Amino acid sequence: MIYVIGLGPGGAAQMTARAKNALARCDTVAGYGLYLDLIEELTAGKTRIATGMTRETDRCRQALDAARAGHTVAVVSSGDAGVYGMAGLVLELAGERPDVAIEVIPGVTAALSGGAVLGAPMTNDFACISLSDLMTPWAVIEKRLRAAAEGDFCIALYNPMSKKRRDQLPRACDILLAARAPETVCGLTRNIGREGETYDLLTLRELRDAAVDMLTTVFVGNSQTRVIAGRMVTPRGYRIE
Repeated sequence: MIYVIGLGPGGAAQMTARAKNALARCDTVAGYGLYLDLIEELTAGKTRIATGMTRETDRCRQALDAARAGHTVAVVSSGDAGVYGMAGLVLELAGERPDVAIEVIPGVTAALSGGAVLGAPMTNDFACISLSDLMTPWAVIEKRLRAAAEGDFCIALYNPMSKKRRDQLPRACDILLAARAPETVCGLTRNIGREGETYDLLTLRELRDAAVDMLTTVFVGNSQTRVIAGRMVTPRGYRIE
């Protein structure tokens, strides 16, 4: 049996009760080392399968092998297991091993947990777009950014910058600025739900040169998003003025 578990932002307090219960039933836990460290108090005595970034396929295959050997395995992802998480990969690989039962346990993705830190930026229709081109060609990312901007979606940008990818966010902002006003309200959240959590409000023009990293989630408001008492708010639309 494999439970593919979304941990939320990280730590026991950020997990759903269903996720905690599933994790408690497991004797083996597989994940990126940082995420396993965040739930260390919940995995004492369990076998760990830890691999680094870009080794996700190896990790999931080891988890499937452990399940076939009779273990109950948790494959953990930060946020939600189905949003840039491991659920899709586990299910793909499980096609080769139909004897393994799989249950996906949802968690709170950064678009929601980070949005709560900022206020209520995702009240209306929104899009989530990763700026990482490790698995998605940049031309496809540009197309999605352009479509979301022209559709006036609120946008959550995942993976905005890494040590090797320094220009993705400025390039994304240039695309957005072609369809959005420079004063569009934006927000940054970092270390959501963890020690050292920070947030900031800024304009789309200012966002272009903002300092971000892989622990940052970026929020771009739509044409109606505003700052109300220091919070980023996108009106739901109940009140028509």
